[in-house]
Amino acid sequence: MKAEIVAVGTEILLGDITDTNSAFIAGELAPLGIDLYWMTVVGDNIDRLVEVLKQAWDRSDLIVVTGGLGPTEDDITREGIARMLGEELAVDPDVEKWLRGFFSSRGYPMPERNIKQATAIPSSKPLYNTRGTAPGWWVQQEGTALVTMPGVPVELFQMWQEQVLPQIKEMLGGDIILSRTIKTLGMAEAAVDEALSPLLSSTNPSIGIYAKMDGIHIRITAKGSGEDVVRGMLNDMEAKAREQVGDRVWGVDDQTLEGVLGELFTQKGLTLATMESCTGGLLANHITDVPGSSRYFKGGAVTYTNDMKMAMGVPRALIEEHGAVSPQVAEAMARAAQGRLGGDVGVAITGVAGPDDMEGNPKGTVHIGIVVRDKAYTFSHRYGFPRQQVKRWAVLGAMFQLRRILLNLA
Repeated sequence: MKAEIVAVGTEILLGDITDTNSAFIAGELAPLGIDLYWMTVVGDNIDRLVEVLKQAWDRSDLIVVTGGLGPTEDDITREGIARMLGEELAVDPDVEKWLRGFFSSRGYPMPERNIKQATAIPSSKPLYNTRGTAPGWWVQQEGTALVTMPGVPVELFQMWQEQVLPQIKEMLGGDIILSRTIKTLGMAEAAVDEALSPLLSSTNPSIGIYAKMDGIHIRITAKGSGEDVVRGMLNDMEAKAREQVGDRVWGVDDQTLEGVLGELFTQKGLTLATMESCTGGLLANHITDVPGSSRYFKGGAVTYTNDMKMAMGVPRALIEEHGAVSPQVAEAMARAAQGRLGGDVGVAITGVAGPDDMEGNPKGTVHIGIVVRDKAYTFSHRYGFPRQQVKRWAVLGAMFQLRRILLNLA
């Protein structure tokens, strides 16, 4: 099946907003075995929109249109589709009733301008919006399906999951398509590709490699006649992939590093305390993103200056001898966090986020200290990224190394 995405909105072309919707949909289509061939952004111009839609209708089996479903004059997606298909727009009484109910349930009358959002063409089926006032459409004619969804991401995501995805799966027929994502850290994309080269020629299951914010992801997609069969195919390929990349794997599918750590701390009955310099509290922020983290997270200190490091218990002599950006100070920070905040585990990060060098250390230099009970570990990295990415990668590196240590803890 050939698919195409059309994003509607002059604000995307002007760079005022980033089109995250198309990226989300693209990521959803691939595991379904649907080939996405084209992605187009078109402004709020009816003639250009109709031109784009006609081209998409002629060459694609599935067209996903996002945006342009609001109540204002520049929201032209409905009008463009109607003109492209040669159909007339008219108010759908059921959609109008639902729309008026949406406003009434919130305690205020519906502006009459919003009636535009209740218009539809005869061949469309409504996709009701549980998060907003813009319903979508499902149009299917002669083997081609066209879907419209609102441009607001939270509205689009829910409509996709609840209404669009089930109908697409029904179009695909009886075969089951499942995917699994294996998440790695500490290997470059090219290194993962090289390690998996013996497996990349496989077409079912297929393997894709993607660089993400939390490392390199390996996505395995399999297709078959039954769920048990397909899951077995995924399990076999996952085992082979893990053999190739070893302990660089830290999670699968929707898992996060902070979530994985939370499970480990809970299982082992341990508590955590942190001290951060260059990351400015980002590690503690990630740790507390996990619901229930108060059960194991004692707290964290941001010791951005040397005076604050010393106030928290890092020896002045150590800083003067080795510098604040050093493995020795990273270890001392971890011990201080462990002692002052009363955690079984202390984790610390010190480094140079940039844009300038510091104390003779190149920007991007990061040292991580981890103390588990009485045993200390230090790790040093050099990240060649802008300031914000240095901070993020330092936190990911600290969580990754902490996970490895906890897994091997007796």
